[in-house]
Amino acid sequence: MSGPGDTRAVGSGRMLVQVCINGARELTQHPRLTADATLAAADAARAVAAGAREIHAHAKDAAGRDSVAPDHVAEWVRALRAACPGIPIGVTTGAWTEPDVERRLAAIEAWTELPDHASVNWHEAGADEVAVALRRRGVGVEAGIWDGTGFEAWRDSPVRGECMRVLIELPDEAADVVRTHAEGLIAHVRAEDAEVPILLHGEESSAWPALALAVELGLDTRIGLEDTLVLPDDRTAFDNAALVRAAMGVVSAS
Repeated sequence: MSGPGDTRAVGSGRMLVQVCINGARELTQHPRLTADATLAAADAARAVAAGAREIHAHAKDAAGRDSVAPDHVAEWVRALRAACPGIPIGVTTGAWTEPDVERRLAAIEAWTELPDHASVNWHEAGADEVAVALRRRGVGVEAGIWDGTGFEAWRDSPVRGECMRVLIELPDEAADVVRTHAEGLIAHVRAEDAEVPILLHGEESSAWPALALAVELGLDTRIGLEDTLVLPDDRTAFDNAALVRAAMGVVSAS
């Protein structure tokens, strides 16, 4: 497993499928979404058993709101590590968790239980500073790029080379525009850094088309209740494991 000090993902030659277990969704959106870290970790363990090789989670407070507070991050990282030993754990640092950049940085500096990596949205104010704080703590950085603005900020970032991977994150958009959108962002990233690993994923309508495209292009990808609540046939997924099993079916069919 790649540890917190690694700045680039260490591949095994296999495509990575990461499970994104919750996201910023309201807990009422699906029965498996929970503010209980232990229950979420058990759900994550089932997804790992189904084939996921990494976990991306949003630590929650008691009310189910996303948080970067040290006690919440520690609770969630500990629970996930206990349920999924040896599996790399990532968390979000999205601006909505703490809109004040200085307070977000202070929270990261105070983390007592360090995740293996954390995502940083490069279109958000303070992305460079957040990335620096994470690297100073030995936490890997996933660079989230949603659009041209985020790409340009990452391209010009002095810590660009410290990122373990780039997350190309497509919005909820029609399947027929996924390829054009994704390939454009991929080409821009590759023009700047031909070696950085890329994880491609979508959300809602673009989730399954983006996953299929990632498989076709040989890129890493992710799936989970953060990105979609439904299976490829539009049936509601029972849990994260059901989504991962469906994703592994797409991978094995390629």
